Parts: sequence; C-alpha cells; structure tokens
Amino acid sequence: MVSSALLLHSTTPPAARAMATPSRRLLLLLLPLLAVAVAASHPAHEFCTAGGDAGCGGGDGARILIKGGTVVNAHRAEEADVYIEDGVVAAVRPNIPVGDDNVRVIDATGKYVMPGGIDPHTHLAMEFMGTVTIDDFFSGHAAALAGGTTMHIDFVIPVNGNLTAGLESYKQKAANAAMDYGFHMAITKWNDEVAREMEVMVKEHGINSFKFFMAYKGSLMVTDDLLLQGLQKCKSLGALAMVHAENGDAVAEGQQRMIDLGITGPEGHALSRPPILEGEATARAIRLAKFINTPLYVVHVMSIDAMEEIAKAKREGQRVIGEPVVSGLVLDDSWLWNPDFTIASKYVMSPPIREAGHSKALQAALSSGILQLVGTDHCTFNSTQKAFGSDDFRKIPNGVNGLEERMHIIWDSMVVSSAFKTV
Repeated sequence: MVSSALLLHSTTPPAARAMATPSRRLLLLLLPLLAVAVAASHPAHEFCTAGGDAGCGGGDGARILIKGGTVVNAHRAEEADVYIEDGVVAAVRPNIPVGDDNVRVIDATGKYVMPGGIDPHTHLAMEFMGTVTIDDFFSGHAAALAGGTTMHIDFVIPVNGNLTAGLESYKQKAANAAMDYGFHMAITKWNDEVAREMEVMVKEHGINSFKFFMAYKGSLMVTDDLLLQGLQKCKSLGALAMVHAENGDAVAEGQQRMIDLGITGPEGHALSRPPILEGEATARAIRLAKFINTPLYVVHVMSIDAMEEIAKAKREGQRVIGEPVVSGLVLDDSWLWNPDFTIASKYVMSPPIREAGHSKALQAALSSGILQLVGTDHCTFNSTQKAFGSDDFRKIPNGVNGLEERMHIIWDSMVVSSAFKTV
C-alpha cells in the first residue's frame, strides 16, 4: 500500500513565483495518511496503519482525484492523474475517469505531484546532554507535515544500554504521533545481551538499522573493538550498520585545548572538532566495514573530508551510503562566530557546520550520486537550553532543526535554482 500524502509544487520559475498569486505558489497538500505507528498490538513488525487498521482508527472513506499534474517518482516524471481511496493511492495513470459526484477533484495543472518526503534522521523527545529536545512526536510531526515530510525515522536510545527498554520508552514517546514513522536503534555499549537484543529487534520488531557513535566520549561513544563486534553482528543479521563518524578521542583533546586557550564560546565547538577528525573517523569506519564485508551508512556527512572518503570507497565498489543533512548543505560556520551567544549557539551541532566551500561540495556530491539522500538530524533545543553552555561550549546541547524546512530548502537551493540558471 502507498501513503496518499502528496506534495503539489508549482512549476513556476522563482522569478515568476515571487509575483504569482497564492494559487501559483508552493501548494502543500496533505491528504489522509496511511500513517505508521509503533503499537503493542503489532509486535511482530512494530507498525500499524493509522489510516486503515482497526487498531489505529480506520479509514475515512474519502475519495480524491488529483488531475492534470506532473507526477514525480524516483524513476520518472509523467503527466498523470492520481486517485486516492480510503487514504491509499489506488491508481496513477493519465485520464482517470470520475465515476460519481462523491469524488473530490483537485486540479493540479502546472504543478508537480510528489510523494510525501521521508526524513531518515531525526531525534524527537530525545534525552541528551542533561535535557530533552523540545520537539516531541506530535510537535515534530506537525512541523514535518507543514513542510511536506510525511514520514521520518527516529533513533531509539537504549536505557542504560538496554535495547528493549529503550524501544518501550520510545513507543511511549510516540503515543501522540501524527504521521508515519520508523525506528533505527543506537548501540551505546556492547556485550552478549546487546547482541542477543539486536537479533530480537530485527526478527520481532522490524528494526534493522543500528547506529554506532564514534564520538561523544564518556557517554555514547563505542571503541573500535566494540564497533568491530557490532559490524559483525549487523552482517550476521542482514542489518545495516550506521556510524556517527568523528574521532571521539581527538575531539575530547580538541575541546580541552580550546578551554585551555580561553575559547569558551560557540566558535570553540567548530574549532575543537575540525573536518580532518570527521574524515579520519569516516575512513576508519569504512575500512572496518570493508574488513567485515558489510554495508555501511554514514550519517550527517558534513565535510569534504568525509565525502571524499565515501567517494573513494564507492569507486572501489564498497557498499557505502552517505547522508548529508540540510544544514550542512546550505549553511557555513560563520554563524558560530556571531558575537551574540543566543544566535551562535543555535548553530551548534555535531559534526559542526563547516566553513564556506564545504556545502557546495556536498551539494555537488549529492547531485552526482556520491551522497544518496538528505536527512536533517533534527534535534531541537530552545535558547534557555542552549544557554546551559553560555560559559563553556562543551555544555551547549548539540542540535539544529530542519524537519519542516528540509524539502523546501533543498528544492529552492538545488532544484529550482539549478534549473533557472540553465535557462
């Protein structure tokens, strides 16, 4: 079944759009969702359909026909109609006839009709650095839907290393969900029990991607020997290993170096964890994955250094997925040098937003297929929370927004702008 959450985007060029009537500007259409929710009533795969399962509310019986638009899917774009019944896309083809008066018809002439976006990297209701992200599943979903994203994949953080307890905690957090979602699982320590629970996650809960932190020394970070064991377990389960690639030991050294120099503001965050440390960890993770012979997913690729390691591995035939995030694709680190702490601290995330030049290189890598998909690492804190680190950048909760803005920003910065420049 296919979710009926669709985007209608005007095909009007940017210069014309600025003067267009509202009906010709970006039109976001959020139709009844085939929502995915984690529910105890579906333990075998941890998904239920909020639009269709009796346990999740059932469909609303609506029938909608979107006519005359350009339907854009991964494989092609074509002029076609889209027919939705009971919250599910039932047909996509040209000239679908309307059988009766109970069908709502939407004219999409001159617009692109796209599936709702999927954000593969978010952190909602996450406990981190002594506080909790301000977006829970409801507010995060409201933001996502407003921006055309109709599904996301969040990261379950284990409770004291326990995966099952972590999943139960996140199922409770997601009780107020308003759209489709799925889960990755973070691995924050290693022992025989964690290995056993990974198998349970895959076989009983449908969670088949596991993230290993090579940074955050003293909290989430795993050492190389534990990473090797985790990669081996992922291979045996047919699961996907993911890494946050920064050299955690060197970052800790860099942070202390900045403090010793009296650099305590947000700029110290970027200075303490330069691109070379992201590149080194990315290369190390790629080589360890090659040694184990298992695929690897590198989250939030923020630098040329990391991107080039991924490009090299892919040229050699290794199965590596590179995920840039929207902040790294369009921003630079000048914001971290703003003299106003409230402004500068908003841009503190890890790996850091890089100096000018990295974002354009990452855009080019995304366009050429070196990098494959765009996430956000949506992990939001308000100014009061960010102020925890007002006298020590190491205490600033790491994270930026993007769940709502991702599709619009990428469209404006990489799709419409590129097409307009070639006219």
